[in-house]
Amino acid sequence: MYLGTLISNDNSVEKEIQRRILGRNITYFAAISLFRSRHLSRATKIILYKTLIRPVVLCGAEAWALTKKEEALLIFERKLFRRIYGPKYENGQWKSRTNRELEEMSRGENIVKWIKGLRISWLGHLERMEVIGCPKRTSLKNWKGREEGEDPGKDGKIK
Repeated sequence: MYLGTLISNDNSVEKEIQRRILGRNITYFAAISLFRSRHLSRATKIILYKTLIRPVVLCGAEAWALTKKEEALLIFERKLFRRIYGPKYENGQWKSRTNRELEEMSRGENIVKWIKGLRISWLGHLERMEVIGCPKRTSLKNWKGREEGEDPGKDGKIK
């Protein structure tokens, strides 16, 4: 753990994303009465999502190396949008909204695009930072990684 973020030696963010989704669930169930309320409009519920739940998930996301595991974030967001927008009545039957419909209703904005925007914003901040700052010095450093199949050694350090 470093500054509230789970750091692994293989740069995997899977466990961190699972931790954030768990935090999202805790926040969501604390505010579930608001999301179930018929007195609040859909627009208000979207604002609640963006101000209460999304920040819990996205804290520290600027440093995440997103891979195919970002699908977990999209799944969690679609579940919440299905709760907010509800089912649709079509041809005499109630049907769950499709992923495409949810994407159209959210105007193409999703949590993964938001994270990518945060990363670009962080990069701009890093570029404007003075060289004496630790993040700037770290970004300028020429890191030597382990080659594919190379043994990291007994102590886990690259030789």
